Amino acid sequence: MDIPYTTHTLPNGLDVIVHEDRHIPMAAVSVWYHVGSRHEQPGRTGFAHLFEHLMFKGSAHHPAGYFEALQEAGGLVNGSTNTDRTNYWEVVPSQSLELALWMESDRMGHLLPALSEEKFTTEREVVLNERRQNYENRPYGLSSVALAEALFPPDHPYSWVTIGAPADLVASNVDDARQFFRAFYHPANASIAIAGDVGTDATLALVERYFGDMPAGPAVVHPRREARLAAPARLVLEDRVELPRLSLAWHTPAMFHDDDAAMDIAADVLSNGKTSRLYRALVYDTRLAADVSALQASREMSSVFHVSATAAPGQSLAAIHEVVERTLDALAATGPTTDELERATARAEAQFVYRVQTIGGFGGKSDQLNAYNVFTGSPGFIHADRERYARATAASVAAAVRRWLRESPGVALSVVPRGQAELGLPGAVPVHPA
Repeated sequence: MDIPYTTHTLPNGLDVIVHEDRHIPMAAVSVWYHVGSRHEQPGRTGFAHLFEHLMFKGSAHHPAGYFEALQEAGGLVNGSTNTDRTNYWEVVPSQSLELALWMESDRMGHLLPALSEEKFTTEREVVLNERRQNYENRPYGLSSVALAEALFPPDHPYSWVTIGAPADLVASNVDDARQFFRAFYHPANASIAIAGDVGTDATLALVERYFGDMPAGPAVVHPRREARLAAPARLVLEDRVELPRLSLAWHTPAMFHDDDAAMDIAADVLSNGKTSRLYRALVYDTRLAADVSALQASREMSSVFHVSATAAPGQSLAAIHEVVERTLDALAATGPTTDELERATARAEAQFVYRVQTIGGFGGKSDQLNAYNVFTGSPGFIHADRERYARATAASVAAAVRRWLRESPGVALSVVPRGQAELGLPGAVPVHPA
């Protein structure tokens, strides 16, 4: 599990991490910007995700698309955005490392000269269409929007989904985008990790050559806000669905907290596999539900624990809710069994192993080094991260479930077919997410 690495920070603030892995003649480049949708403002949402698109559309010295040039060199390319960060990565034959670094440096330092009104408008329409496909036109797609709006006050940075609100995107213009880029996409707010068949000194020299002359950029203030519900909430959302679905959500601690790991284990015990508690109780034994899932969605400021179950034909959400409540009460009382805890911690350990089996991409070694560096300041935090799971006991998991799911209020969202609001939980208030 040890990932040996060398770190260096350029005078402009860019963190550089290099890991040598000579097993195959490939190199992985990962660039993380510490900016996500939480760095936006109410009424001006969607820019972080929009830039995930714009950053692939060319820069001053390479005005064509980024995918084609790197794919022609035999590379893989992608990127993603969430509430807390944006990342871009390439995995290329090691002789093409310089090409990947040059292209990353050009879009970090010279994107704006190539950002035309036409490119901005085109990609904004692409994002609006993506929003329609993944939210408005997808069954249950608006449930995540409704939950975010219910869990957080309107001015909280987690109260909107990463893709942004349609009205905000329509109202935005290219000058807004340029201002957002200048504020966040610069060396002092970035970290670059290179892993694979590379030499440390030569790689640091390349990074210095291509990134060293860029200005640091303005200081970035990363929002820090807690959020707690004053009282439980029951909501009902009418959607174009055939079967009702119950989604439950609670506030939980931020990533890397010990209770964050405990809630991850609780989610595994509740819904991972056909022997899990909620699957047995809802799908196998009673056939109340067609499916069930539980997830600890870990984030930098605070996390959210989700339970979701789709009703089987003819079954009620009230009956499902009653079973979920009983199951959570039992887990809060005694915690997982010895077998459940061993399985959950073994699966967690396996995930750590899987993530270091490749040099790059989503979850590879370069990605892990960057993630730990951006969020903890220590690229080698993987050992402390693993220890959180090793420390977990039946008592600590039970205590976390009591603290966050039993003693703290949550949101219960019923998603029902249009015109059938009565299928929601009793007392649910209608919602119309933006």
